[in-house]
Amino acid sequence: MLDAYFQAGGNFIDTADIYGRRGDGMGASERIIGRWIAARGNREQLVIATKVGMSPERPGLGSEAIARGAEDSLARLGIETIDLYYAHEDDLDTPLEETLGAFQQLIDAGKIRYAAASNYSAERLQRALELGEHEDMAHYVALQPHYNLLERDYEAELASLCERHELACIPYFGLARGFLSGKYRRGGEEIESPRAEGVRESYFNDRGFAVLEALDEIAATHDTAVAAVALAWLGAQPTVLAPIASATSPAQLRDLLAAGDLELSAAELERLSVAGA
Repeated sequence: MLDAYFQAGGNFIDTADIYGRRGDGMGASERIIGRWIAARGNREQLVIATKVGMSPERPGLGSEAIARGAEDSLARLGIETIDLYYAHEDDLDTPLEETLGAFQQLIDAGKIRYAAASNYSAERLQRALELGEHEDMAHYVALQPHYNLLERDYEAELASLCERHELACIPYFGLARGFLSGKYRRGGEEIESPRAEGVRESYFNDRGFAVLEALDEIAATHDTAVAAVALAWLGAQPTVLAPIASATSPAQLRDLLAAGDLELSAAELERLSVAGA
């Protein structure tokens, strides 16, 4: 999968210290990526993003958790510097000054290039960005929010905040945990996935299926995959640099990569926006 992505021109890989299959232990995803980088010798051609703060072994965003978390991730990835290091979720029990100071120490030591935020409220992100103007504090350069055609809370306050501060938005769950790939259908076959129950509870409703109908028609017009249309809509939104989506087979990956070359018309973008509102 990583070979296919890289050969197609992909260079930005998003992971976290807690990602991986259950039972494989902490850092399973990072170890896989690290072995692949070592085998291919392509480190200089990649942008590697990982995260800290949600590990049961190193919870929170205190200075020690961040410092030790970075060392662990670097070792698993087998690299000297993490390109983009996220606070995986806000830690209300740790002062923002401590978190941003710890990230800046990692930048000064050459262990990370940039710090970023994920799962922050607009109020807390605004405060973090203000503190990031100080010399001894890291300045967040990106935000990773939950955002897709059906999850639109980002548009309320965070989008304008990112625009004002020139933060890149790199949303996760770009396909609404797989629903926007079109594999879930009314009366369709049961999908075997750890996310299936949550998908049915959240999106099996009139709004969800109205979005699928619009996606189906637009995908047919462009002779492309439903998933590609959903990601193209997301990529066309103001402040969005690139949406995150996951694939479990080369065929799925091809569908996702098609979004990079797909240009939707203003009318198509509007139709999707209205259907998902």
